[in-house]
Amino acid sequence: MDATPPSRLFALRGSDQRAELMLGALVFGVLAVVAAMLVFVFQEAWPSFSHNGLHWFGSGGSVDRQIEAIFTSGDLKRRPVYTFHAWPLLWSTLLITGLAVLIAFVSSLFVAVFIVEFAPDWMRAVLEPVVRLLASVPSVIYGLLGVLVVVPFIGNHLISEHSKASVAYIVSLSGYSLLAAVVILTVMIAPIMIAVFVNGLRAVPRSWLEGSLALGINEWRTFWKIGVRTARPVLVAGTVLGVARALGEAIMLAMVSGSVGFAPNPGDGLIFFVEPSRPLAATILQNAEELASPPMRHTLFAIAAVLLFSAAMLSFTGWVVKQPMKRYGVRA
Repeated sequence: MDATPPSRLFALRGSDQRAELMLGALVFGVLAVVAAMLVFVFQEAWPSFSHNGLHWFGSGGSVDRQIEAIFTSGDLKRRPVYTFHAWPLLWSTLLITGLAVLIAFVSSLFVAVFIVEFAPDWMRAVLEPVVRLLASVPSVIYGLLGVLVVVPFIGNHLISEHSKASVAYIVSLSGYSLLAAVVILTVMIAPIMIAVFVNGLRAVPRSWLEGSLALGINEWRTFWKIGVRTARPVLVAGTVLGVARALGEAIMLAMVSGSVGFAPNPGDGLIFFVEPSRPLAATILQNAEELASPPMRHTLFAIAAVLLFSAAMLSFTGWVVKQPMKRYGVRA
C-alpha cells in the first residue's frame, strides 16, 4: 500500500485545523451572546432590585396596583415609582410549576415504561409519533383548549355558588384558576418528558434485563429495578427540560390562570385549587406593551432576571444530581 504523500497529509491537517478554529469561534460567539444577554438583563433589572432590596421577593399590597403605579409614574413623566413585592407571582409560579411537574413526572414515567417494555409493536408504532406530535403543539393551542373546555368545566361543575360568595369580597372565582393552569401545563410538558424518558429507557442494555429475567425475577420488577434505575440520569435530564418549559411558559398560562396577581391560599380549603393566579412569565407577557415606561421596563426585566437565574440554577442542579449517577447508568 502506497504511503500518503506529505503534501496530502499537510492539506488534511490544515483542513482539520480550520474546522477546529471555526468551531471554536462559533462556540466563543455563542458564549459571548449569552454573556451579553445576561449582562443586559441584569443591568436593566438592577434599578428595581436596588430600590426594593429583599422586599422585592416579599409580600405587601396588591401586585396589580403596584404595577399600575409603576407604569403610570413613567408614562406620565412623574417621579419614578419602583415599589414592587412579587411574592404572589413567585408563589403562583412555584405552585403551578411544581404541581404540574410532579404530576407529569409520575405519569410520564409510567407511560414511558409501558411504551418501551410492555406495549405491543403496533401500539408502540402509534404512541411514539403521537407523543412527539403533542410535544410540538404550540402552547396557544393548549391555551385555546383550556379556555374552551377546561375553564368552563371548572367554572360550571367544580365551583359552587356558595364558594363564589365566600370569597367574593377578595377575588372572583370563574374557572380561570390554579387548577386549570396545572392541568393544561401538565398536558403540555408530559409529552416532552415521555419522549426523553423513552429514549433513555431504550438505551438500557438488554443483556442486563435478560440476566435478571433469567434469574426468575418477573418482568415488571426487572424493568423497574434495573431499567428505570439505570436510566436515572436521563430521567433527571427530562425533568429539567420539563421544568424549564414550565417556568418559561407565558401564553397558555396568561389565558387560563386567571391573570390576577393573587396568591392562592391553602388555608381556604378546596377553594384554593380554583382561585385565580398569575405566574412570572405571564406577567411579562401581559405588560410587554408598557415597556415604554422606564420604571415598568426595569420591573419587567427584574422578573425576567429571576426567571433566567432560576433556569440557570435548575440546569446546574440537574448537572450536579446526575454526576454520581453516571457511573451506574445511561448518560444523558
